[in-house]
Amino acid sequence: MTISPAGHGANEPFTVRQRAWHTAPRISSQPLPATVTTVVLTEPGAKERVLPSKIDRRRFLRNSAFGGAVMLGGPAFLAACGDDEKSSDSGSSGSSSSGLGTLDVQLNWVKNAEYAGTWIADSEGYFTDAGFDKVNFIAGGPGVSQEESVISGKGLIGLTAPDFTASAVLEGADLVILGALFQKNPFCFMSLASNPIPDPEALKGKKVGVQDVNQPTWQAFLKANGLDESEMTVVPVQFDPQGLVTGEVDAWFSFVTNEPNALKAEGIDVEVFLLADHGYPMVSQCYFAKKETVESKADVLEAYLTADIKGWRESLKDPAKGAALAANVYGKDLGLKVEAATEESKSQNELILNEDTKTNGIMTVSDEMVEETIKSLGFAGLDVTADQIFDLSLIEKIYADNPDLKADPTA
Repeated sequence: MTISPAGHGANEPFTVRQRAWHTAPRISSQPLPATVTTVVLTEPGAKERVLPSKIDRRRFLRNSAFGGAVMLGGPAFLAACGDDEKSSDSGSSGSSSSGLGTLDVQLNWVKNAEYAGTWIADSEGYFTDAGFDKVNFIAGGPGVSQEESVISGKGLIGLTAPDFTASAVLEGADLVILGALFQKNPFCFMSLASNPIPDPEALKGKKVGVQDVNQPTWQAFLKANGLDESEMTVVPVQFDPQGLVTGEVDAWFSFVTNEPNALKAEGIDVEVFLLADHGYPMVSQCYFAKKETVESKADVLEAYLTADIKGWRESLKDPAKGAALAANVYGKDLGLKVEAATEESKSQNELILNEDTKTNGIMTVSDEMVEETIKSLGFAGLDVTADQIFDLSLIEKIYADNPDLKADPTA
């Protein structure tokens, strides 16, 4: 059963659409409750998508979650999306260049705390130490396909999620995942602590808020858990979780690093359960490149990943450090708040470290996790093999050459 979109009148059409890979969407804004504005994408006459939308896993709330009346709206945010002109010079450390030149890195979202460890690596000069003259961080965002950027050569290496890579590979792209920062995908269901929904079975008989662009993941999750949509009431929603607070829905499809922290910051107690813990395990925040790049420029990729690992080790020790850099330096045009960025950094650190990465090093992916990721992709209709989308040889070599980086940085 489906009812009217939460928080919107019957005359307000739901206009968020997944963008086609080769079609730039038109950006518009639409008011949401409590004077919050979000950017939404419409693409009249657009062709069927080739790759999943970046918006489905990024929830516009992500940028300025806890402060201010505008969420990802306005010229500052729009200017930051896909901005490849504002490059970041690696911080000085006294080291001379080893001849690796300038590296272009395609991010999968705007320059916020999601890249806390990378900002530390850059500001501390780890990329300079590795031999780069400069690293250009190309912002992602609405209308930006990181796969297309890397395929075209705009970015040599990028960040993505397995479903995007699998979709691209099935369309003929020659891409591989090199390693994964998040050992769990951040998708979750959020409910109020006063009306907790602790697991998928508890969704039965409830009103469940799901964004239109997240339908593919939602349908895969249902399939993985043997649930039928008819057992609950699915409410089309957008990205501001006001509908959960007002009781229009009982559960809200969320990104664990964002909406839950946003409501907690407002004094609202919530409960969450991760899809990864309930039948839909999958790595995320994956580093990827073209196969030919892995073969021809392995030294460049290895140098970048090694330096980035060092930065993330520092972020795991001090989540506020990279968050402050995001708010005050790299994402200073986004209106980020340090407190909000720090909460995001803390939350994502919980997705980075598990028993495997504490033993084998961050960005490694165990055989079991590879297998589980492939299985979850199958629930989404993305039938690929591990060899088609994973090449973990560079990460394995990095830790073979630098065994000291394996140690748990928080120990």
